[in-house]
Amino acid sequence: MSIELNPAAVQFAKRLIEEGKLKNDEGHWGQHNPKPNAENQFLNQHEIAEYGQWHLGLDMSKGEDTKGRYHFPYGDFETVHRDGLLAAKERAAQQGYSDIEKAANQLLQELEEKAAK
Repeated sequence: MSIELNPAAVQFAKRLIEEGKLKNDEGHWGQHNPKPNAENQFLNQHEIAEYGQWHLGLDMSKGEDTKGRYHFPYGDFETVHRDGLLAAKERAAQQGYSDIEKAANQLLQELEEKAAK
């Protein structure tokens, strides 16, 4: 499995941060990460491409219309979460996806700067 950076997700997250749609939370991502039923509900109301914008990684070996294609979530389908970006950064580093790790780190810095204003 080779996961690539999802540039559309990075741009989407940047826009959300600029718009102030963020949570500078310090909890554990497991508390905020959407559960499978929330993901399915989102997909019932939105296109898979919109779902993909909430994930920093793409598994190109999976079909475009499958949830399995998308990895490294960072938000709850409404806001970007600080702890989501931290989790994505840490997991990407552990798994050797340096481009995803760098993107998550950059987004994290942007979120923290915006939250400090």
